[in-house]
Amino acid sequence: MKGMETNWFWEFVTPHFIQQFSISDILYTGESEYQSIQVLDSPGFGKCLILDGKIQCSEFDEFIYHEALVHPVMIAHPKPETVFVAGGGEGATLREVLAHRSVKKAVMVDLDKQVVDVCRQHLPFLSDGAFDDGRTELLRLDAMKYLEETELRFDVVIIDLTEPLEEGPAYLLYTKEFYRGLLDRLAPGGMMSLQAGSTSMVISYGFSAVIRTLRTAFEMVAPYLTEVPAFGGTWGFAVASRDVDPTRLSPDEVDGRIAERVSKPLRFYDGVTHQGIFSLPKQLRTEMASDTRIITKDQPLFTY
Repeated sequence: MKGMETNWFWEFVTPHFIQQFSISDILYTGESEYQSIQVLDSPGFGKCLILDGKIQCSEFDEFIYHEALVHPVMIAHPKPETVFVAGGGEGATLREVLAHRSVKKAVMVDLDKQVVDVCRQHLPFLSDGAFDDGRTELLRLDAMKYLEETELRFDVVIIDLTEPLEEGPAYLLYTKEFYRGLLDRLAPGGMMSLQAGSTSMVISYGFSAVIRTLRTAFEMVAPYLTEVPAFGGTWGFAVASRDVDPTRLSPDEVDGRIAERVSKPLRFYDGVTHQGIFSLPKQLRTEMASDTRIITKDQPLFTY
């Protein structure tokens, strides 16, 4: 077709389903000790971070994913002062955490320093100065090992990891053992949130398993989802705690806390959005109710 782009990025979602978008430039490509790294420029999505062939974020819509991951749990907590971030090498999750005026210390642990360095060079708008904020402690460590050894307790823990690929670095952090260990690292009243994978009908099995596994460790688990265009559909998340239920917050309460606590305008998240994202469609609720899998070290979950 005349005028059609000829360079394309292909992502294999399942053996029977792919998604693709055109690219105008390859800004970086390389291999770290743990994974392949690419930074691509796309006419449709802007600059994109790709790890192990999977898109992690795009300039066009990253604000949706990162605001969805961070703000529901931060707003539900009464006063988050200490925050732990696992993963999130591009720095955008940290960026959203530090937008909360109450935060005094944010510890970010990412195993792959090369991802952080590449993003600081090629995608600096994602972190927007968060790595240089005086409240940030950036560590190159294994998140599970750090949480097992540290004496610190956190008001909020945010898990922003890559998908649990069989040869990837993150699959053990989706297990019952990891989630139960997190309980000891939460301060009184502490809460956690995580990205829980695709909720698209073609590949929602991982989301259901993650939510069921979370419920072996936490008394309150609130799953939610939103559309992330670069991910090819809806994406799942969850807030978990011992007793705080974020779904009980009214739109007015959410908007009031945002106005009081958050130091910048938000593009995606507000009170109405908060109310909507926790309303899961019937077919997904039905699938979750029938799923009996528990993810463990001995029986891990792997996605494609």
